[in-house]
Amino acid sequence: MAVRDIIPWSNRGRDIGSRRTEEVSPFLSLHREMNRLFDDVFRGFDAPLLSSDLWDGRAGWPAIEVSDTDKEVRVTADLPGLDQKDIDVEYANGALVLRGEKKSESVDQNRRFSERYYGRFERRIPIDDIEQDSIQASFKNGVLTVTLPRSQAAQQKVKRITVHS
Repeated sequence: MAVRDIIPWSNRGRDIGSRRTEEVSPFLSLHREMNRLFDDVFRGFDAPLLSSDLWDGRAGWPAIEVSDTDKEVRVTADLPGLDQKDIDVEYANGALVLRGEKKSESVDQNRRFSERYYGRFERRIPIDDIEQDSIQASFKNGVLTVTLPRSQAAQQKVKRITVHS
């Protein structure tokens, strides 16, 4: 038996029915069929979301963190390699909008492979009941922090509920 025979994906494209049925586990057959099904389904999408971009965090680039208290909402975005001039922050129609562009520093025609990300991004984070005149943003060491103070009406809407055992 060759090593290829025990690797589940090595038999794709072969006719499993040509083997004797006692040699083929029903679970292995199900595993192979499910792999083939997913391959066929996602092949039609040109699958950038299934490439390594999804797994190394670029699908939702930039990575953000939102923390919420009674008094404010704080949004932190990781923007390594960007300068303050490359970032645009605005609050419009009940949403915080983060925009920017990471540009390539050099054009290298001899480059055969690159895992560096360049391009535009835009993230919209819906946040209601904010004091628009008091929003503050800071950018330091590739981290953007936006603090959005809650309006007085929003702070009064908060009601603490006691939990009994």
